[in-house]
Amino acid sequence: MTVAAEQQPLTDNDIIRLAQYHHHNNQTSLSLPPYLLSPTSHAPLLSHLKSRSSLPSPSKPVSDYVTALLSLISLSPTTPSLSSLLSSLLISYTKIFPEIPTDSDSLKTIRLFGTLLRHLNVNEIKSVVDSILSAGLSGVVTVDDAQLFDLLPICFDSLRSSSSNEIEYVKSAIDRVLNSDWEKGFVRKIVELAKELLTFLDKGRKSELLEKVFLGFESVDLQDLPSFVYQLLVLASKGFCKREVIGGVVLFFGGRDEGRVAASVVRQIEGTVLLHVNFAVKQDPSLGQEVVALVKCDDRAFNRFAVAVLFSVARVRRFGESALGVLRTALLGAYNDYRFSKDCKWLPDEPKEESLLHAKFVEKSLLRAVSECKYGREHVFPSVIQFGFMLLESVEEGRSNEFGGSSGVLGIEKLSIQILGTLFEVHDMTRNEIIEQCKFRILSLKCAKSKPILRLLGYLVQRYSLIMLEYVHHLKELLDYFTFMEGNISCFLVSAITPLIRFSRDLQDYTILVIRKAMFRREDTVRISATKVIIELILAEKQAKKDSSFTLQDSSSQASSSQHTEVSCTMRGNLFTELNGLLQRCLYQQAKVKEIVYDGLVKLVLIDPSSGPHVLDFLMPHFLRFFRQDIDFQLGITSCIKVEGGKCIIEEPLDRLLFCISWILLLQPHNSSDRPADTAWPCFGFSLTQENEEQAGRNVSHEVYSSTLVKVGSFLLGKKLGDIVGQSQDAVSASLEEDKRKSYCLIVLGIVQVLLNYIITDLEKQPEGKKSEIEKEIVDLVDLYESLEKEVGKSKQGNIGKRVRFSSRNKSDDTDVGFASINEEREQVPFLSTSSIFQLFLIAFKLHSSKSACNLSGLQDHSQPSLAKTENSISRVLSFTLPVCVGHIRSSLCMKEDNPLKPLVYGDMIVLGPPLLKVVYLLKTGPPLVTGQANKENKGKKDTEGRKQCLHLALLSLKELLSLYSSGSGLTGLLENLLAVPASEDTILEECSEASKIEDSLVKNIEIFMEKFIKPMITDLIAQNSNDVEILCDIVLMLGNTLPDKFKQRHGSWAHQIFESCDTSNTFVAKSILKLAISFTSSPGDLCIAVEVANELQNVMGLDKPDTPQVSESYMIINQSTSASITSCILQLVDSAIGDMDWGTKKLKNLYVVSQKSIHLNHDDESSFGLDLEEALYAMAESTVRILSSFVLMNLKDSQAAQFLRLAVKFYKQLAQIVKQRIAPKGCKQTLPSLKFQKLVELTCKSLTVPLYPFLAELQKEQQESVSSNSKGIINKIKQENKCIPDLIFQIEDYERYLIQLSKVTKLNLLRHAKRSTARDFKIIEDAEAPAGGEGGGNQEETETQNNIIGGNEDGLGDESEDDPELAPRDLDSDRAIAAEENDEEVEEEEKEGEGEEEEDEEEGSGFSRPKKIAKKSLVVEDSDEDSVTF
Repeated sequence: MTVAAEQQPLTDNDIIRLAQYHHHNNQTSLSLPPYLLSPTSHAPLLSHLKSRSSLPSPSKPVSDYVTALLSLISLSPTTPSLSSLLSSLLISYTKIFPEIPTDSDSLKTIRLFGTLLRHLNVNEIKSVVDSILSAGLSGVVTVDDAQLFDLLPICFDSLRSSSSNEIEYVKSAIDRVLNSDWEKGFVRKIVELAKELLTFLDKGRKSELLEKVFLGFESVDLQDLPSFVYQLLVLASKGFCKREVIGGVVLFFGGRDEGRVAASVVRQIEGTVLLHVNFAVKQDPSLGQEVVALVKCDDRAFNRFAVAVLFSVARVRRFGESALGVLRTALLGAYNDYRFSKDCKWLPDEPKEESLLHAKFVEKSLLRAVSECKYGREHVFPSVIQFGFMLLESVEEGRSNEFGGSSGVLGIEKLSIQILGTLFEVHDMTRNEIIEQCKFRILSLKCAKSKPILRLLGYLVQRYSLIMLEYVHHLKELLDYFTFMEGNISCFLVSAITPLIRFSRDLQDYTILVIRKAMFRREDTVRISATKVIIELILAEKQAKKDSSFTLQDSSSQASSSQHTEVSCTMRGNLFTELNGLLQRCLYQQAKVKEIVYDGLVKLVLIDPSSGPHVLDFLMPHFLRFFRQDIDFQLGITSCIKVEGGKCIIEEPLDRLLFCISWILLLQPHNSSDRPADTAWPCFGFSLTQENEEQAGRNVSHEVYSSTLVKVGSFLLGKKLGDIVGQSQDAVSASLEEDKRKSYCLIVLGIVQVLLNYIITDLEKQPEGKKSEIEKEIVDLVDLYESLEKEVGKSKQGNIGKRVRFSSRNKSDDTDVGFASINEEREQVPFLSTSSIFQLFLIAFKLHSSKSACNLSGLQDHSQPSLAKTENSISRVLSFTLPVCVGHIRSSLCMKEDNPLKPLVYGDMIVLGPPLLKVVYLLKTGPPLVTGQANKENKGKKDTEGRKQCLHLALLSLKELLSLYSSGSGLTGLLENLLAVPASEDTILEECSEASKIEDSLVKNIEIFMEKFIKPMITDLIAQNSNDVEILCDIVLMLGNTLPDKFKQRHGSWAHQIFESCDTSNTFVAKSILKLAISFTSSPGDLCIAVEVANELQNVMGLDKPDTPQVSESYMIINQSTSASITSCILQLVDSAIGDMDWGTKKLKNLYVVSQKSIHLNHDDESSFGLDLEEALYAMAESTVRILSSFVLMNLKDSQAAQFLRLAVKFYKQLAQIVKQRIAPKGCKQTLPSLKFQKLVELTCKSLTVPLYPFLAELQKEQQESVSSNSKGIINKIKQENKCIPDLIFQIEDYERYLIQLSKVTKLNLLRHAKRSTARDFKIIEDAEAPAGGEGGGNQEETETQNNIIGGNEDGLGDESEDDPELAPRDLDSDRAIAAEENDEEVEEEEKEGEGEEEEDEEEGSGFSRPKKIAKKSLVVEDSDEDSVTF
């Protein structure tokens, strides 16, 4: 080949053939044509590229040409001309790249370019990067459109390796990429390249890149999301912003809108993502830690997908407890915030609403995450089950229905039951595990903890009855442990599975078999439980027959044919007849068992009235043992008592037996034959086939019972206890005889109440002519009750609790092992019904009306004995009825709503409201005392005391009744009934007319009731110096809590005016009015009132001064008599305020952590809320300082001084936490404390810390003087206070230590008003001369020397800081060194020890642990040798 031919221009086809020639012959050593090496060939060669890109299908031609040219260049890439050609070729290719199709050919070409980029110089590479960014950032739609960006990591690596100065160019290029608009294809390409770009990104650019990626996820196809997430997780495992990656994934999927596609598709994609997360955590456990930390530090990252992620992560063994623990903590935290905020006065409405919404959101997220488990998330089932039972075990007793559902918040128990119920319904594989877990926990947990598990089991049985039939064998295994279960758990178990028994004859028979065995056990509690179960089974069968028409429609699942057959078999039979033998055995057990049977039989008649005659026949033999039907009627009360072990025990609850029979007679009218004709009632061993004989027998039994009740009443009237019981022939001790008399009396008193209820209930059926005679009999029975009480020595003042008793039983029966909750276990029924109590009030009013009519007619002189007798009858009826009414209302809270006896005995208790209010007016106004004789004056005094006692009981009953309906819908009706009662003449009509204009009916009724009745009554009782003002104030507080804030403020102002103008020495009045004023005054006005009252207390209770006033000038209610109770009230308010500060401090801490570490983007709302909360917290702390500063200057009693010291310790601990939060952590910007904060610090130092040391010195001086009396009680009090004093000084030191650190970092002198320490040991004494000579003098001299050194150092710091705005560097560095020695863990340990010191025993050496430990940790605190003598 000639030279001319070699320099001849080459066409594009020549280039391709030449490259193929070199490739096929593998002749890499041959030289290239000179034409290619000539710089003049670059333009023609690039023109060939341009011409090929203009072809109709340019992809293959362009790729062939560029590949051929690059293969030739690769033979000698270091040649300068070829390097220049390579750069020009790549730049030209980037320009035409948007015009050609992107496919495998273009990808092959770009990869070949990447192999040659390292041969370019720096400027050429920069040109290539600029060209790629110019051409590639626009028009990228698919991932193939971004193929050019595969070259960027190679270019960046070449630039970094060539020169360190080129790093800035790389950063600018990356910034151009980050600042551009990303289409979905570019997002995918960046995710693919992120691993290679990792080394070129700093922390800020990594976060910015992730933010752009997650924003671009919105435009990415759903099917591509799992792969993207997986690539990001791989990056995170290599250290690429782990927290941001996890947080971004959680926030993206948790807040995703499902409107575009079907929910099932989204759930399946999320399930795939969860599997990726689970796998990534297994490979890199640090990712699991980041998942847990994300939800733990920022509750705003909590959403349904975060819950699902934690459930998935919990399947990894090492994160099982921590992941579920974070979920539990988040839920409990949301509940605690809502519980605190809804009753918090100083929080604005927005944070309250936010806490409510957050609690609902957390619940909704949990429920939604559980409901979505059916979309391919079976691997999280074990985690969900474990979490559900974890929540159930977290339920605190008494809080199972804490929120009531009115706010929409479920509460922890209902939420956990819904979680497990959802799994049980949807997933077959979880049912067996849930039942097994229930069984295990019921048998292993304590009584209080297993009750929520039983309620879960009851929920599953009730809602999924036919599904639960498959698991009857598990329930049988539980029943095998019936006799071994703790307390009443066995009864709860049977109650839970009772709805299932009507579907399963097998389960019913097995339960009966277990109960038969239990009835022969020795343990009383087991027999009591078995008796309850017997009654419950009988009642359940009757209820099932009653509801048989729709029984099979209740369940949400379908039963098999065999199950339907079993159901139909269950509906036949009569358990009352089948279990007759067991019931007969129960009548020979202890009294508690008999009570259960008697009450159960009344329930049976209520459910099935046709069973009444059969129940009466069943009881007849037992009844005749105590009520003989001979010629002379005898009451076998002596057979009801037995002496065992030297104690008198009630063996037969005769009053409860009569209670049962009387109600059955009232519920079963005489000559009634309402029994269904097709009902077969075998009569206990034989069958009455003739209807007439059956009816005649029942009429006879009815007559026997009715006549016996009449005979009992006639027998008791006019007799004393000795006449009723008879003389005992046995010689017993006097104490045992007295116990027997009391037991007899309890039974007789119960019988009298039963007779009263029977007669009063039957009163309405009697003709008008007989009613007056029956009312006289009622009054005679009341007199009998009173006389019997007096006979056994029960005083009037102490008989409230006796009359309130719910049965004639002793207290020992109510304290059986395992009876944990009165509200759930002790459902004993009162003898008198609501209607009977109402009729007793009417009888009293009728007697009062007759007496008033006699007075008006002028007959009082002619019928003085009759009037006195009438007045005495009124007094006896009211003194009997009012205590019974109090107990009746209170006992209604102890009975379950589903108890059949509740509507019978309690009914609608709203009817008691008007009579009670009338009684209050009747007793408050009262007639004047009878005058003329000296002996009648003493009687008048007794009557006055009795009237006061009855007034107290009437007000107490009214308060209990309002409390009973305060949380329900019946309050409006009760108030309307009360408002119908005529008020006194001095009612404020103007206020009532204003209240009548209110639109809300409940608010209007409350306002009118308070203005019309309560406030005038409070004013009257204050004038009478009555303690009952406390009850009325409680009523105002209870009703006022349901009012809007503006009405509360009005009542608070009224109470404040009363407190200012009232002049009384009654401590109850003073404390109640002050509590009312503070409670109804909005924040911060409530603390302002407390500050004013504390200042006035300081004037009255100041340190011993000759001119100390006895009464405050501004508040006359503050005097020497009331100061102690008012002080106690203010200190309680301070304690509550410190508790609120603790919540606010923790909330602020969480906000600070979120703002510093969280990826949450809504920082503006957080900042606004944080500033508002911070301002409110500082204002509350400032008011608390002002209150405590007044107490420092008071002469407090021992108990008050100890309470003050404990509050001061808690307060300084809170201040230390507040100051600590103002110190920015490392790596965060330090902000200057606000002016409000600086004012708080200044006020604390000047008003509280400085006078606190003289207060402690005076306190210890008084202690030393008291020690000489050697009183054990005084010494114990001194020991208690000596535990608080070292702790208080430590907390002050800790608080000032953080102030020093904050002063250092902010260059502000926050300690310019602090006290300069002169003796910072634990003996606070004033300056005194050292004793001459002796060992003690030497120790004191040495201590003073040490204290002078320390005091000199601190005084030097103070002097220097006052002249210079910046603190002395040397002293601050020293203090910082001290602070460094006490790390956060040591401080927390000290706080825990401070809280636990109050529980330590009061030995002599217990006071040493705190001073010695503190002395080791701090150079500021020195422990002197005299401490061992003082403490």
